[in-house]
Formats: sequence, C-alpha cells, structure tokens
Amino acid sequence: MTYYILIAFCVVIILAYFFDITSKYSKIPGVLLLILTGMVIHYFTDYYNLNLPDLKVILPFMGTLGLILIVLEASLDLNLSRGKSRLIIDSLSSAILLLLVLIGLFTCVLFYVFHYDIRTSLINVIPIAIISSAVAIPSAIGLAEPDREFVIYESSISDIFGILIFNYVLLSDGSLNSGIIRFLGEIIITLTFSVLCSAGLAVMMHKINHHIKHVMIMTAVVLVYALANLIHLPSLFVVLIFGMVINNNILFKNSHSMKFIDFEEFNYEVCSFKGIVSELTFIVRSFFFILFGFYTNLSDLLNLNNLIIALIITAAIFILRALFFKIVLRRPLKPLFYFAPRGLITILLFLSIPGTMLLPFINTGVITQVILITILMMTFGSIIFQKVDHMVIPRSKKCQN
Repeated sequence: MTYYILIAFCVVIILAYFFDITSKYSKIPGVLLLILTGMVIHYFTDYYNLNLPDLKVILPFMGTLGLILIVLEASLDLNLSRGKSRLIIDSLSSAILLLLVLIGLFTCVLFYVFHYDIRTSLINVIPIAIISSAVAIPSAIGLAEPDREFVIYESSISDIFGILIFNYVLLSDGSLNSGIIRFLGEIIITLTFSVLCSAGLAVMMHKINHHIKHVMIMTAVVLVYALANLIHLPSLFVVLIFGMVINNNILFKNSHSMKFIDFEEFNYEVCSFKGIVSELTFIVRSFFFILFGFYTNLSDLLNLNNLIIALIITAAIFILRALFFKIVLRRPLKPLFYFAPRGLITILLFLSIPGTMLLPFINTGVITQVILITILMMTFGSIIFQKVDHMVIPRSKKCQN
C-alpha cells in the first residue's frame, strides 16, 4: 500500500506540472484541469469499487495552508513604486468597493425578497462575493505585467477584506457602532503588528546562519497567521505585508538598516526563499483542487435548480464588474473583466458557516457551479485575449541577474 500511495503522489504532481506548463499555451487554467482530474479519479474509484481513506477532513487544513502560501507567493512578486500608484489605487478600489457592492446587493435580495435576517444573509453571500487569489493569481501568469499585478493586488485584497468582514459578521454580538469601531481598531492593530513582525522576520532571514532557514521563516509566518486568526485579527495582512517588505527591501537601503544589513546578500536570500515558496505552493494548491474535484458531487453539479441560481449569481457578478470598470475605473474590459474567479477562499468560508445559518438554496452544488462558471469565464477571457508580447520571467532567471 505504501508504494501505491507514493506512486499516486508522484502521478498527481507530474499531472499538475504538465497542466501548469500547457496552460500557458492552451489558456485553460491549470486549476480547472485539476478539478476535472479529481472528478475523473472519483469516477474510476466508484467504477472499480476501490476503497480509499476519507481525506475530506484535511480539505480545510490544505485550503488554509494553500491560501497562506499563495498570498505569500503573490506578495513576493509585488514591486512598489510611485509610477504604480494609479494601478494600486484602481486594484484596491476594485477589490474593496466591488466586494461591498456585491455583498450589499445579494444581502438586500435575501432580506427584502426572501425575508431572511441580515446576519444570516451576510454570512451566506460573503463567500460568493470574494475573488479567489488561489485561482486568479496562477492563471494571470500569461498577462502583461501591469494586468498581472492588478490581478494580484485585487484578488489578495479581496481575500483579506472578505475574510475580515466574514469573521466580523460571524462573531459579532454587540451593537453595530461598537462593532464597526472594533473592526477598524483590528485593522490598525494588525497593520502595526504586521510591519513589526515583517521587520523581525526579515532580520531573521538575513541573520540566521544555519543551513535550514527558509523552512523556519515559513513556519514562523504560518504560526503568526494562525495566532492572529485565533484572536480574530485579519491575519492575511501579516502574510501580504511580510512578502511586500522583503521584496521591496530596496526602499530601506538608505535608512539606518544599512548599518546591519548587507542588501546584496539579503536579496540573494530573498531569491532562494521565493523559489522554495513557489514550489511548495504548487504542491499544496495542486492537491487541494484535485481533492476538491474528487469530493464534488456530480448530481449537485448537474442539478438544474442549482444551475439557475448559480447563473443568476454569476451574471450579477460580471454585470457589476463591467459597470465598475467602465464607469468608475474607465479601463478597457479585456482582459481584467474576466479575472474574477471564485475558488479556494469561497470553499473555506462556506465550510465555516454554522449549519443553523445555511440557506437551503445556497448549497454546495450552487457554490461549486459558481466556482466552475467563473473559472470558465476566466478561461474564455484568456483564450480570446490577444497573446502578450512577452511571458513573465521565471523566478530562477530573475535571481541570476
């Protein structure tokens, strides 16, 4: 049995690697192929009556770890400069304002039309309103650099604020005013803590002389994330800011840090750290989406009633996105209009909803259909969008320069 498990593990990684390479040319996101692979594996195990251990319980763990690594990997690619202020402002406004508008619209429908209470309505619609960085960021690799950075900023901030709002609504039991004050206070505390923590982790990366250092840094990041999450702080801020701080260390080159940091040596360490994070993210993400596909119920997926609800939700998402891009941002729709997939974070938050608060018509089948439809929309946009003049330079090559 041990060797069968090893063979299965290796085959999954090879398949995921093949999908990742071919997605650059086929424009079909590797995430979609991984989900379909999981569904095919499920079909064969049922057909041949194979008994596999129940791995569904590790989905939340793998999803959370994958989310941390994906945001960390994305933040390590973000370069801050004054010339990018317009791009950063546009992506942040798209992430936050569109998220709030979608939450408000869906909540009003549930409250006024179906007469559910506001808290229950909010809890059920927030997961659907969040763009999944786990799906969007890997799929944006073939875009031009400004568009790729827009996707990274927008999806990461959408994840962070979505989780923040979800936790606030789920755990709130006081008045609205006191809740909002606490909500803003948590953001300020987390930002301050994130900067201090990021500085400490960056110094650790530079000063540790032991040959095992990058694993310890990643372990520290995950530990800080988990501890911050336990006290209901927006812990993804810690991950995002840490990645941005060490990747933009050039901004601190003329400060007092010059006295005890060798920036040339530090940047070499950053490059090595990026490579390890990238490869670990690839493994965790691949297994998560294959498991998600494996445990997707085909009858729920083909349910016509679920499909109608999923199509209405998806139509609202993309209509509002088109209006926002045209009226507010004054940006062309292609290709960013299509990059609003739902995915890993949607699943994680949906699994966190208490059973007593779940709505009967927003079920696992609807969530899965919304995820697949939005991924297909992104695939369609990738296929029809004109190929960029240059592909993204692999990290290994960047590190050699």
